[in-house]
Order: sequence, then structure tokens, then C-alpha cells
Amino acid sequence: MDFSSLDFALISTLVVPPIAGAIIGYFTNDIAINMLFRPYEAIYIGKQRLPFTPGLIPRNQERLAKKVSDTIMGSLLTPEELQKLARRLLKTERVQAAILWLLNLSMKQFKADKEQKTAKILADILRDLFSESLPRLIKTLTRRQDFLDNQINQIFDQILLDLRLSDIQARQFADWLLETVVPPEMLRQTLIDFLSERNIQVIDEGFREKTSGTYWVVANLFGLRNTLSRLRSFCIEEKEMANTRLKELLLSLEIRSRLRQGLLSLSLQNLPVSTVRELRTTIRETVKIYIQESGPQWIEDLGRTIEWEQLSVLIVNRLQASTAVITSLETISQELALVLEKYLEEDLEKIVSQAIPILSIDQVIIDRVNATSPQNLELAIQGIVKSELQAIVNLGGVLGFMVGILQTIFFLLR
Repeated sequence: MDFSSLDFALISTLVVPPIAGAIIGYFTNDIAINMLFRPYEAIYIGKQRLPFTPGLIPRNQERLAKKVSDTIMGSLLTPEELQKLARRLLKTERVQAAILWLLNLSMKQFKADKEQKTAKILADILRDLFSESLPRLIKTLTRRQDFLDNQINQIFDQILLDLRLSDIQARQFADWLLETVVPPEMLRQTLIDFLSERNIQVIDEGFREKTSGTYWVVANLFGLRNTLSRLRSFCIEEKEMANTRLKELLLSLEIRSRLRQGLLSLSLQNLPVSTVRELRTTIRETVKIYIQESGPQWIEDLGRTIEWEQLSVLIVNRLQASTAVITSLETISQELALVLEKYLEEDLEKIVSQAIPILSIDQVIIDRVNATSPQNLELAIQGIVKSELQAIVNLGGVLGFMVGILQTIFFLLR
């Protein structure tokens, strides 16, 4: 017997099984892992598709997408988790910063608006307000029994009741009355209209009947008819002289001074309480009736007389250059953020439950997974679990080696 050939056979019998087992286990797991992803497409021989083509994941990519979506929506993106995420995203500081950014962006957009779109929109709003919305609102409000009661009473008590003219105002008002309302010409014409034939006859007869003593003698001997008729003729025929005599009469009687004194003493507080109450009631009812009957039409007519485009341009330009508007943006954003926070505290659960179907997050996940190519899907999975997959391959080699060792031990025991 050749000992060298015997030693080689013995050594090969002891060494080959562990090595072969390790190689088979290693490459078998490596091939199995590669078959998860490859081939990327089905391979056909004639019309027959080869088994295990395409790989397991490309072949079941739609089911994988559905499982991934169900897993994420069922355990990760639950409504409760989405609510927590929304609360973290919608903290007051973040919301305020976002609103402030939008407001600043809007101001910049206003300044860059060369076509005056904002002004046109504002003009349409104001035109609609005065032509339709405000008149309809007034018609609705005037049906209430207590319409403007408190407001008119407050104006009457706080303004009209304490209203008194100053000396300058009283002098100007008296001058206006004597020069514009009742000038000598107006007084002359009033005398002419008043001293008609019938009025002169009534005055003369009344004077004759109701006087006594010396006045009765004068009234019955001379009468007033002739005197009043001559006065009327004088006013008609001598216009300039009559106006001059009336002006002199006003000066001699100090009518201007008496009017000024009367206006200075004019005050509602000097009237009896019952009179003031009746006056307040009368003013309130008069204002209410006027607004009920003529208020809507008056507002519509006012709206037609205003050039809303020009007014809107002026308003927008003023707002753009207003420091008050710029400095108040932060305050406005803070208040809006607080309002939004209060609203979200009450209705966040409802909003999230309504948003989930609208967003269709599960369908988005399915579409993204289906749209990913098998190559990219393989790279993504291997990028996440590459070390774990390599450990499986190595484990296959170790297990194959151990199986080979067991075979060797079994052989030696035999």
C-alpha cells in the first residue's frame, strides 16, 4: 500500500467537506439574495417564462407597495401620529413666522404691482359694498325696533345736550342770518307778501274791534288800512329806499347784537326736562325714519358719485408707504397665529381625519414604490440592510463549513 496516496485520500476526505460546505453555503445564500432582485425583467424561451424570472421583489412589486403602504399607515402614520406631527409643525412660533413671511411677501407684491391689480380688486369690493351690500344691510337693520336708539341717544346726551356756541361762533352765525337768511331784500319781500289786501283788512278790522280808549278812537277815526297799504306800496315802488330803511331799522334795534346774545344763551340744558325728552325722541324718530326711507338710496347715490378706482389707488399707495402698517405686521401675524392655534386645539382631530383621505398618503406611497425601478429599489434596500445581507451570506458559509465538519467527524467515527 502506498502511504502517500493513503495520506492524500485521508486528508482530502477530512478537509474537502468543510471547505466545500462553506463554499456551497456562502454562494447559495449570495445567489438567493441576488434572486430577490434579479433578473429585473422576465426571461422567455419561446413563449415560456423561465422560473424565478423576474426576481422576487420585481415580480411582486405591486404587492410589496401595498404592504409597505399598509404598514406605514397602520403603524407609523396613524391619525394620532399625524395629529402629533401637526401639533409640532403648527406651533405658534412657526405659524407666526409663516404668516409674517406671507404678509411681508404680500407687501412686496403690492409694491411691485404695476398693473394695480390690488387697487382694482379693492375698487370692486368698495363698489359692491356701497351699491349692494351696505344698502341691503341697512334695510335689514332698520326693521329692528331698537335700530340706532342707543347711538342717537348717546349722541344727543353727549354732544347736542352740552352744545353751546362760543362768542365768535355766535357772531358769525348772527352775521350769516342777517346777511344770507334774512337780508333787507328778503324782509322787504316778506312784508309785501304778508301785506296782502285780505291780511290788511283782517288786521284793520281786528284792531277796530279789540281796542278801547284812546286807541279805539284812533283805530276807528284813522284805521290801519291806509297806513298798511301805503307801507306795501312803498316797499313795492321804492325798493332801494325800502331796503335802506329796513337796514337802518335793524341797526337801530341792534338786532345783530340781540341775535348774538340769544345764540350765546342758546342751550338745551336751559329747556325743561320734559321738553328735552320730547326733543330727543323727536330727533331719534326723525333720523330713523329718514334712514329707513332714504338711507339705502342715499348710499347708492353716494357710491355712484365716487371714483372708486382712483380712491383705491390712493388707499393702496398710502398703505404701501404707511409705517403703521409695516410695524403692525408682526402684531397681526401674532394675533392670527393665536386665533389659528385656538381653532386647531378644538378641531385638529376633525381636520386630520378629513385631510387623510384628501392627501391619499397610502396611494402616494403605493405609486412611489411602483414608480421606483427594480435597480433603484435594489440599491435602496441594499443601502439600508447591506451589512445584514452580507451577514446572511457569511452565515451561509459558516453553516456550510460546520456541516462539512460534522460530515468529517461522522466519517472518522465510522
